Amino acid sequence: MGRFDGQVAIVTGGAQGIGGGTARRLASEGARVLIADIDGAAAQANVDRIRKAGGTAEALHADMARSSDIKTTASEAVARWGRLDILVQNAWGGAYSGKVRGSAVEVSEEAWDYGMAVMTKALYLGAKYAVPEMARNRRGSIVNIASVHGLLMARGKLVYEAAKTCVIGMTRQMAVDFGPLGIRVNCICPGHIVTERIQETTWKNNPAGRRFFEQQYPVGRTGTPDDIAGGIAYLCSQDAGFVTGHALVIDGGLSIQLQEDLGVQLAHWALENRDVKLPY
Repeated sequence: MGRFDGQVAIVTGGAQGIGGGTARRLASEGARVLIADIDGAAAQANVDRIRKAGGTAEALHADMARSSDIKTTASEAVARWGRLDILVQNAWGGAYSGKVRGSAVEVSEEAWDYGMAVMTKALYLGAKYAVPEMARNRRGSIVNIASVHGLLMARGKLVYEAAKTCVIGMTRQMAVDFGPLGIRVNCICPGHIVTERIQETTWKNNPAGRRFFEQQYPVGRTGTPDDIAGGIAYLCSQDAGFVTGHALVIDGGLSIQLQEDLGVQLAHWALENRDVKLPY
């Protein structure tokens, strides 16, 4: 028997990357998974992969920047399978990510509104429509995807840092509100996760740069979607039945290092590998 036998899960942004790995992990442990993603073809491809492995899944084309689509996602899961137990809020408009880079002086108001809509408002709306369904059975688990960028700041990333910091606060507040209903709310703070998109756009033609990037991590590598999916599965399971309002950091040790020590290590590595093309 799987840990999630008989349970129904929604994974937003579940076509690829962290969401894709999470959808496969939950399905492999018995959950019936609704993959909600703006890329309908990629969502269906992941559904086909899950079914081929013996799991149960359906795809739904949905834009998490649209409140009507978020509402439909919750109702669709219940219409298909009669209940809702797990909500993993992972979606992020990656194709728009370049436009939200910059400081408060540089970022446009449009970019701010879009970034906050997808990374924060969507999570509020997801809970708004999912919690009443979970409350019918007096049980449920919501996992929001935050980031180490919600704990530590980087230059030129006002929108992302603000949104991910907000996600951690929202998670804690939701845990307080919904705990009496039997619903736990937690979040994950990933480090650098090499998804399919990141591999194609950032690292495919720059393996030496990726090796440089990996030197930042005490474990000697960057993360994979499966690394995060394992943490999400734990938080959704009864193994974490007494865990709520928690921001689980899964970053290979990135955020535990003193900056000056890391800088010395990277400087030595760069001197020994002078032909490396740096990633940024």
